[in-house]
Amino acid sequence: MLLREYLSQVGGFSRRIIKVVKFQGGSLLVNGEIATVRRMLKVGDEVDVIFPVETRGAFMKPENMTLDIIYEDQDVMVINKPAGIATIPSLHHPSGTIANGILGYYEAKQIAYTVHIVTRLDRDTSGLLLIAKHRFSHSLLSSDQKQGKVNRRYFAIIEGGMSQVSGVIDAPIARHPDSIIERVVADDGQRAVTHYHVEKESESHSLLDVKLETGRTHQIRVHFSYLGFPLAGDDLYGGSKAHINRQALHCRSLTFTHPISRKELFFSSPIPEDMSNIINK
Repeated sequence: MLLREYLSQVGGFSRRIIKVVKFQGGSLLVNGEIATVRRMLKVGDEVDVIFPVETRGAFMKPENMTLDIIYEDQDVMVINKPAGIATIPSLHHPSGTIANGILGYYEAKQIAYTVHIVTRLDRDTSGLLLIAKHRFSHSLLSSDQKQGKVNRRYFAIIEGGMSQVSGVIDAPIARHPDSIIERVVADDGQRAVTHYHVEKESESHSLLDVKLETGRTHQIRVHFSYLGFPLAGDDLYGGSKAHINRQALHCRSLTFTHPISRKELFFSSPIPEDMSNIINK
């Protein structure tokens, strides 16, 4: 087959990634010689793909930060993020983010990559983050994610109690017309599906195990608020800060297929102290 076909059908290279190699300073080699994507391959050929050097945006500044890295290899990294730290820089949080800390870590380890976030968490949501260390692993993981192959489960504490022990919330989510931050259930929104199971409950609160089928912004927070059971501490969506000073949401587990080895990996994170305090009460 043609080299182009081999890269896409066997290697998992997207068209965008092949264009990056072709037009942004990378190269394709067959048996050590420069080749085009129209090169016809034969059994026994050795193919090398050399990616161009990754560039970092001018606003992305490395910072020294303590990161709770629970897994790392040459392709991926899994970080346990505390609440109160944004994942990536924004207008309101240009520094002090996990992304800034990753760049600082890369500089200290002389890793010549930029930051590729696969699974993002809100500033005040704690738990597991999946990071691709280079653009190829990011491309493969993003493709898996679109196919529902990157699975996350959450602990969530809601105010009140669900009428059913287990259920599925299927309600589309859109941006609130009067806010750049807030989201709302709306008929013209993107499809959003949340699965839940009640783990514990009292008269005032319930601890839920939540699994996302889709990954919309604020999905868990919006869905339970829509049903009348906002997350504890989530004042943006109607929750009270009486027991916790942030939304009681924690990414407890992460399962994905490694982009290169294709082995399934599983990681878990214990429930944080501020959420545990509510449960104990």
